[in-house]
Amino acid sequence: MNGTIDTLLLDLGGVLIDVDYQRTARAFHALGFEDFEAQFSKARQTPLFDRFEVGAISPAEFRDGVRALFRPDLTDREIDACWNAMLGSIPPARIDLLLALGQRYRLLLLSNTNAIHVPAFEAIIARENGIADFKGLFQGAYYSCAIGRRKPDADAFHFALAQHGASPESTLFIDDSIQHVVGARQAGLHAEHLELANEDVLAMVARLGLLD
Repeated sequence: MNGTIDTLLLDLGGVLIDVDYQRTARAFHALGFEDFEAQFSKARQTPLFDRFEVGAISPAEFRDGVRALFRPDLTDREIDACWNAMLGSIPPARIDLLLALGQRYRLLLLSNTNAIHVPAFEAIIARENGIADFKGLFQGAYYSCAIGRRKPDADAFHFALAQHGASPESTLFIDDSIQHVVGARQAGLHAEHLELANEDVLAMVARLGLLD
C-alpha cells in the first residue's frame, strides 16, 4: 500500500494520545451522575455532545447543558475536571513516530474534539513532551470544533484533504473507531481500523510497512 500513499491522516484520541472514556464516566458517577454513559461514550453520544464537538455551542453553553442534564449546582471547574479526566498522555515513541512519518508523507491530523479538551490536551503535551506547538508536528491539524465538521461525515475528510490538495485515493486514514474508518472508506480514502486491544499505532505502522 505505501507505494500508492502520499498522505497520512491520523486520528488523535486513542491513536496518538491515550484516552480512557471510563475515567470521565467514573468521575461523573462520583458526583452522582449515574447515567452519564447513556449520554456519551466512544461509540455514540447525544446531541449536546455532537453540537459541542462541531463548535455549534460554546464551552459555557456545554456546561449549562451538562447542568441541565444532571445537577444545576455543578461548578465549571467540576464539569471540566470530569470531562477532561479521559485525557491521558502521548508516549515519547509516538512523537518520534510522527517525526519519522512527517519525513516520508504529507502528515495530517483530524480529530473529533471540543473547546474544553483542546487546551487541556495541548497543556498535557507541552508539560509531558516539551512540545509547545503540537499542531506543528503536522502539515495540517484539524479539530472538529474549529472546522465545524466531524467524522465520520465525508465532508470532514474532504475538507482536511482539500486544504492540501491531497486526493482521497492516495490517503491512508488511521482511527481506532470503526464508524470513522467506515466513513473514511465511503469518502474514498484508504482506511485502517486500529484495534487497541491488539496493537498500537507503532505496531500498525510497522505491520503496514509505512516506514520501510
